[in-house]
Amino acid sequence: MSFKACTSCRVEWETREDLLSDPAVTLAGYQADFEELEAGFFLFNHSCSTTFALGVDVFKELYEGPVFSERRTGAADCPGYCLRKDELRPCPAHCECAWVREVVRIVSRWKKKKKA
Repeated sequence: MSFKACTSCRVEWETREDLLSDPAVTLAGYQADFEELEAGFFLFNHSCSTTFALGVDVFKELYEGPVFSERRTGAADCPGYCLRKDELRPCPAHCECAWVREVVRIVSRWKKKKKA
């Protein structure tokens, strides 16, 4: 059983790492779920012109830092990154959403395999 198959061309990736290191796959965005952060989605573009989503929960173990308990969305120190799905920068606020933003950074900088 594979980790993920492209919803259009059916290319399969055996593991999360295979998907992230594939040069044909790029992180396109993050769709936040403010009620339950792990229910949000990372959006990926595949070279076959398809965009597909994977749950944040699939990537949670990539994060090893602090998890803040207070949500700062809309506060003075919140840059509003989570409100824009195509914004991939990490958040500087001490917000409960900040760990997801750090995972976005990790995933967006994942080393790609060289093209054959």
